[in-house]
Amino acid sequence: RPSLTTVLARNLDKNTVGYLQWRWGIQSAMNTSIVRDTKTSHFTVALQLGIPHSFALISYQHKFQDDDQTRVKGSLKAGFFGTVVEYGAERKISRHSVLGAAVSVGVPQGVSLKVKLNRASQTYFFPIHLTDQLLPSAVFYATVGPLVVYFALHRLVIKPYLRAQKEKELEKQRESTATDILQKKQEAEAAVRLMQESVRRIIEAEESRMGLIIVNAWYGKFVNDKSRKSEKVKVIDVTVPLQCLVKDSKLILTEASKAGLPGFYDPCVGEEKSLKVLYQFRGVLHQVMALDNEALRIPKQSHRIDTDG
Repeated sequence: RPSLTTVLARNLDKNTVGYLQWRWGIQSAMNTSIVRDTKTSHFTVALQLGIPHSFALISYQHKFQDDDQTRVKGSLKAGFFGTVVEYGAERKISRHSVLGAAVSVGVPQGVSLKVKLNRASQTYFFPIHLTDQLLPSAVFYATVGPLVVYFALHRLVIKPYLRAQKEKELEKQRESTATDILQKKQEAEAAVRLMQESVRRIIEAEESRMGLIIVNAWYGKFVNDKSRKSEKVKVIDVTVPLQCLVKDSKLILTEASKAGLPGFYDPCVGEEKSLKVLYQFRGVLHQVMALDNEALRIPKQSHRIDTDG
């Protein structure tokens, strides 16, 4: 049957939009809503007068700023049909897949669980109606059941799969950049050889005033003893290049990848890297570890190694 919908939208501020909607047809209605969307939240207030459904709706969604793009949402909808409370969450489980689940509790609708999987341009929707009555046990199982299943799948299936995919991508990346890495390694070694004389003079000057001496410095991927055996320590010695950057008993590195510094190169392309420095200042040993893109300023009192006892 023919129908007609007219929508008027207006920006109320940078993150807020107001809507007026009129729909004519089998289910005619007049709807007004305000939607506020920010980086961390999504809030909706709506009121609809219509045939056969008239209702008021309040919905809030919180967005967590993590790699998995986790979102937790809840809504309250009340009208002539009854009252419905809905809550749920969604999480990115792979590059192109988002998994979500929501529990709907209402009178007289009962309790239902809705599971949704977005895979690229495809959407799979699984509505599971548990009961027509408002039973606490049904609410409990609808809430806890999906969480237990998700964490079990995430630990036993999703996480190993993503780890394997990441290792394959890193291996391909290493193979494609092997020649480039070898060239940069040779350039870095040549630069270090040229720095030797300058570093010798810098060390003599710093020792004469008990200044800043770089004892050891390592750059790359560090792993602990609990790491998997397949993971290897991939670090390079950057003691000489760092000592060459010391001026007036100070070393200052800006917020940028340290692989671009003279005498440095990237020993593990595509992986997280850190810079570990053991240095001596005023005759006292200090130690610090900084992330690849983290700014670093030494010496600092907080880096001092406590040798008491």
